[in-house]
Amino acid sequence: MNTPTDQKYTQNDEWIRVEGSLGVVGITDHAQEQLSDVVYVEIVVSEGDTVSAGDTCATVESVKAAADVYIPVSGKVVAVNEALPDTPESVNSDPYGAAWMVKIELSDPAELEKLLDAAGYEAYVASKE
Repeated sequence: MNTPTDQKYTQNDEWIRVEGSLGVVGITDHAQEQLSDVVYVEIVVSEGDTVSAGDTCATVESVKAAADVYIPVSGKVVAVNEALPDTPESVNSDPYGAAWMVKIELSDPAELEKLLDAAGYEAYVASKE
């Protein structure tokens, strides 16, 4: 399982990487492994939307299952990965790069403290198996 240490994680298998005042959001390597071959991605928020931690931002479907993707922290959506619905397989091949889903301007950076670091996320995943 690939778990970059420069990101925060949720117990729902999302990651957020902070770049200045922006947070880049996607699903973890572990999540894409569990889903298997991703065949469909729908991003359900738009640029300019105000979102709260826990809001759904996308739906991901694979040959095995479908899953909602949730926003880890509150903010304003400033970018949506428009290419992702046309290349859903990038969720499997590059979950922390090309498969980012949304970028948000953080409204409350303190919310990041509620998220897991890489070691905490790995321990959480191990406890579920």
